[in-house]
Amino acid sequence: MILKVHREPAESRDQLPIDTVLYTTEVVNTPARVQFDIRTTRERLKEVALRPIQKEATDTLDAIRLKDQARRAEIMNKPGCSPCDRPAVDPTYFQTFEHFQTLKRAVPDPTTLILVDEADRLHMNSLEAIRSIFDDGGIGMVLIGMPGIEKRVARFPQFYSRIGFVHEYRPLDEAQMTKLLGERWLPAGVTLPDAVLAPDVIAALIRMSGGTSGCSPAFSPRSSAS
Repeated sequence: MILKVHREPAESRDQLPIDTVLYTTEVVNTPARVQFDIRTTRERLKEVALRPIQKEATDTLDAIRLKDQARRAEIMNKPGCSPCDRPAVDPTYFQTFEHFQTLKRAVPDPTTLILVDEADRLHMNSLEAIRSIFDDGGIGMVLIGMPGIEKRVARFPQFYSRIGFVHEYRPLDEAQMTKLLGERWLPAGVTLPDAVLAPDVIAALIRMSGGTSGCSPAFSPRSSAS
């Protein structure tokens, strides 16, 4: 599953863990902004991973709190009870709270892959910021941009040395486009009627798009920096 930058974390529809971040580079970008956006999204992704623990913690602590309140009310309502007789909060509550905090701290960063779209917009310093994120280790990274980006990146030896492979996406032929449209594949933010697309509509879409859903090289740095 993929979590996009600037999107609030959502539940996984297919119950699979969300472990991939999709970052679309802004036209105007700085190293600080790139690092902030990616870091923030990874933090949101971790929030998703922590939700089961957080829910269990809330349910368990609420049950303890209600039990303590009932016991306290029972003691306070006894004849002759004074404020000094008010019982202390059950230590179990704090022990349980610390137990769940320990569980949360033990959850690792779930991000295993970062996809950087529109990577050709990245300036040299922003590329260095991307390299720094990768060099922190433990994750893969794919850069997606317009043809020719590989020549530009090649001018930065420290960055280029970390690239594992380059792949160019070729235009889809008519059969592939028809298959995609038949499976109701849609870009983000696009909606189509529920009715099956007529052949002439599919032909028009293929003609308007040039028979491609996107043409860009992708870079996948090796799992360890060289």
